[in-house]
Amino acid sequence: MLLNPFCPLTTAKLLALKSTVLLLLTLLIKAKVQIVAGSALGIALLLLQLLMFLAVSGALVVASGGAALVATQQRRPATI
Repeated sequence: MLLNPFCPLTTAKLLALKSTVLLLLTLLIKAKVQIVAGSALGIALLLLQLLMFLAVSGALVVASGGAALVATQQRRPATI
């Protein structure tokens, strides 16, 4: 299967993969910093992680909504 960069579903899958990697990387950094530096910085990173997760999930909702809209637009027959 060839990847088409203009396909909205492929874009949503790539965004989901990038957000998962970002989430796991943030968790790893947060855990390391929390052990080394203390809980104040760990809490700040936890809040940053939560905000990033909410932003990425919102972007995925918009991307999947756009993909659904494009799919329904392509299925309608053109009436002239």
